[in-house]
Amino acid sequence: METKIKWGIVGPGNIATSFTEDLKLVKDAEVAAVASRSLERAQQFADEFNIPNVFGSYDELFNSDTVDIVYVATPHNFHKDLSIQAIKSGKHVLCEKPLGVNRAEVEEIVAAAKARQVFMMEGLWSRFNPSVQKAKQMVDDGTIGDVGYLHADFAFYGLDRGLDSRLLNPELASGSLLDIGIYPVFLAYLILGMPKEIMAKSNFLDNGTELQTSMLFHYDSAQAVLYSGLTSASKMEAEISGSKGEIFIDNMWHQADGCSLLKDGKTEQFDLPRKGNGFVYEIEEVHECLKANKLQRDLWSHQNSLDVAELLDTIREKCGITFPFEG
Repeated sequence: METKIKWGIVGPGNIATSFTEDLKLVKDAEVAAVASRSLERAQQFADEFNIPNVFGSYDELFNSDTVDIVYVATPHNFHKDLSIQAIKSGKHVLCEKPLGVNRAEVEEIVAAAKARQVFMMEGLWSRFNPSVQKAKQMVDDGTIGDVGYLHADFAFYGLDRGLDSRLLNPELASGSLLDIGIYPVFLAYLILGMPKEIMAKSNFLDNGTELQTSMLFHYDSAQAVLYSGLTSASKMEAEISGSKGEIFIDNMWHQADGCSLLKDGKTEQFDLPRKGNGFVYEIEEVHECLKANKLQRDLWSHQNSLDVAELLDTIREKCGITFPFEG
């Protein structure tokens, strides 16, 4: 009988719910524990998913022997401290994106994981989505020639949330950029690498929360036009345009079920429906690493997380996006 990998859920919110639903679809995964600062909330989550070990503090889970790896799904501002606490207790870590609020935090987490020799990865699930993988493969194969233009957007209306919500409360690292802007930034980085120059502008809520940001990544022979926002919805499409053709990743591109290639006047559609909510691929990649005793994943390495954090820092600096808890 195959040994199961035991997962602990840290922060039982909406994202953790979708992730745990997908853990149940992976045959060698076991949801063994859940922790929250509220024991009642943790128990409700445990009851929903039939989780045997329930903790009313994160430390209790980290110091227990109930799990092999933890999934950190708290608001962004808690990611660094909780990830490092888990790492120091010898647990492997998958931390929901963004790994840290800034590059300095990501550096701390990476250093801790290397020192303790445990697996650690940022949960940027879109990297493992079959549609994104197909698009990347076609670019790498030269199918569309030299990429000269990329567009990606991610926006929804979020102003109906409370000012104490993680989206609108600066104390929780609020705003569109870290929550959803990271997706367009990630795609530009995945396809075109680190830009030579970044131009960006943001609009803000009265409490300092960044509400919408437009970004232009400039390369030697390409440009990427990116957008994230909470003031309205957008098509949420991605286009990668080259000298010989174009790739379109389907609507809601960060979790797409397909992509298409337009070349020589003909369109070829690739239908790539997701398993579950779309986290299954990320989970399977983590399991492969744990079984092979790898400390990071090539498809989304520590360096990749450091690079994206650096890009986000640059955008924040240009736009004046700050959080009260930062020095």
